[in-house]
Amino acid sequence: MNPAIEVIGLSYRYPDGTLALDGVEFSIERSTSVALLGPNGAGKSTLLLHLNGLLGAKGSVSILGKKVEEANLPWVRERVGLVFQDPEDQLFMPSLWEDVAFGPRNLGLSNREVEENTSWALKVVGLSEMAEKCPHNLSFGQKKRAALASVLSMKPEVLVLDEPTSNLDPRSKEEVISLICDLKKKGTTILTAIHDVNIVPRIADQVLLLDRRVVELGPAREVLVKRGLLKGLGLDLPTIPDLFCTLKDDGYEIGDIPFTTDEALAALAGLIEK
Repeated sequence: MNPAIEVIGLSYRYPDGTLALDGVEFSIERSTSVALLGPNGAGKSTLLLHLNGLLGAKGSVSILGKKVEEANLPWVRERVGLVFQDPEDQLFMPSLWEDVAFGPRNLGLSNREVEENTSWALKVVGLSEMAEKCPHNLSFGQKKRAALASVLSMKPEVLVLDEPTSNLDPRSKEEVISLICDLKKKGTTILTAIHDVNIVPRIADQVLLLDRRVVELGPAREVLVKRGLLKGLGLDLPTIPDLFCTLKDDGYEIGDIPFTTDEALAALAGLIEK
């Protein structure tokens, strides 16, 4: 079976000549959730824009076995849902309902299907009661969820998220994380560019480290304990594994490095018993 996303030899320069991507190559299997990490200027947002053909460059990008090229763009864009970092870039209709219904209508779905998809997407992000509101009157956190709903209403097989939790208060951030986790459990292929490494163990199976080219792609629990590698990219370890990696370096017998609070409590209990 073809992978959900396959990128081969992808290179891109900005109009001013700055190199953004330099021979990027990776493959993501279907039903996998991947966190995209890298320093500022690593090309993360630029890479995401190539996945549904908003940018074109040297190299090859394929979605579910089809190349992202002019002839295939309608097919690709039905299957790849891209949520921008700034929700204002995706909300432009007079009501939230119209924004969320825009995609399904453009897909040529029947009125019944548009109604069902729009209602479902608004319910999933917790905005059903605000369907008739003007999107620009929503809070920033609500706009973030509204932008996500406008993509989910098209039932994409591949979901691409650019900093979905940035600038959110703790409650809104938790709501978005929970939604990503739910979609992950349902088998949606997800690629999430994110700065907050503490969120990564909750939402991702794998981590893709990018710095204009792929530095590493592997299981989250393996990549996120490579302190030297992450520090070299200006990234931190998540707080819990960072603490236990330090304890392990100091000679404590830790075993598997904990990533969750429950795992950390169990590991601490084991240390106390010793």
